[in-house]
Amino acid sequence: MIPVSKPRSMIVAGVMSGTSADGVDVALCRIAPGLRKDDSPRIKLLCLLETKYPKAVRAEVLRIMEGQPATATEISRLNWRLGEIYATCVENACKTFATKVDLISCHGQTLQHEPSAVRHLGAPVRSTWQLGEAAVIAERLRCPVVSDLRPADLAAGGQGAPLVPMLDFCLFRSAKVNRILLNLGGIANLTAIPAASSLDQLLAFDTGPANMVVDHCVGLLFGRRFDRDGAIARRGRVLRPVVERLLRTPFFSAPPPKSCGREEFGTAFSTGLIELCRSAGGSDADIIATATALTAESILAATGAFIVPHFGKRATAPPRTKTELCVAGGGAHNSTLMAMLRDSFASLGVRVRPMEDLGVPAQAKEAVAFALLAWLTWHGQPGNVPAATGASRAAILGKVSFG
Repeated sequence: MIPVSKPRSMIVAGVMSGTSADGVDVALCRIAPGLRKDDSPRIKLLCLLETKYPKAVRAEVLRIMEGQPATATEISRLNWRLGEIYATCVENACKTFATKVDLISCHGQTLQHEPSAVRHLGAPVRSTWQLGEAAVIAERLRCPVVSDLRPADLAAGGQGAPLVPMLDFCLFRSAKVNRILLNLGGIANLTAIPAASSLDQLLAFDTGPANMVVDHCVGLLFGRRFDRDGAIARRGRVLRPVVERLLRTPFFSAPPPKSCGREEFGTAFSTGLIELCRSAGGSDADIIATATALTAESILAATGAFIVPHFGKRATAPPRTKTELCVAGGGAHNSTLMAMLRDSFASLGVRVRPMEDLGVPAQAKEAVAFALLAWLTWHGQPGNVPAATGASRAAILGKVSFG
């Protein structure tokens, strides 16, 4: 067990590489105990450094994430190569911003996430797997590293995701406004925080693809990594029958807690979307517009089916409570997607606003969240939210490598 000291102020580096495998975000944060005993930790983002993966590394990560054959040797080497990359990114952030860190949190690169049990070797197995050798980071920086944050929640019966609700609760809960915190990475996940709620009244889950399907289609059809500012989607038309058919995919109607990844919305799903669009007479731009609309409408559907009823259960909420959707992640920079979300959520009377309005840059949120989880782990405090993940208990997350 970690020697638990009295919680203290620390500079923590949160290292995040998401399901889009674009690269690495390092958020340097000052995290300190709350002013009073029961207060949430105080979190201040000091700076953010974004670094793209080398092309060959990204290609290998995506290849293995998509289930292509790989030897144990190749995966082992990738694990250590990613550890070196993460260490370099933290070193560069510390040099760039002249900051020394006390603790590092490394989420790692998710290769496989399978929270629903499948039968394997004669028994039901649930699993998750993140790469990025933490010992390399700890040795290079001579600093303790908290890594591999998902498995403890999964072992306790949870989905192992989403893990950002703790940050959402600490930073963004309001006494007067219902807030839905939406993160648009490769996968879209949201945290619903009723006005004047406690931690156990949160609801959080993955809604389906955010950028993952759009990026894959853009890569296949246009040879680009992503649809910058939604320019391609803006030229196309949304093929309504295709969106409606894809929304019947079982994951979308499954109740939370739930999480997903490339296993559900990777190459096979994207290829199927393209084929459906082609059969409907769609152009390349129509395909991107349709994939973008699928993201927006699956988020709206999840909100109507699960979040609105959840907010309605809060008898202690202030009367005529307003609701707002606060958007973070790379997808927040896609103006076409954001316009679709604003138009869709207007029907629910929900205001859509960027996360920057609440003081956190859209791209930084997940890295900041993992910095907070490492700080909690270091002080022997749980970081998951069982109401969000479905875990049987609050668990201390991660594994510690001492520098």
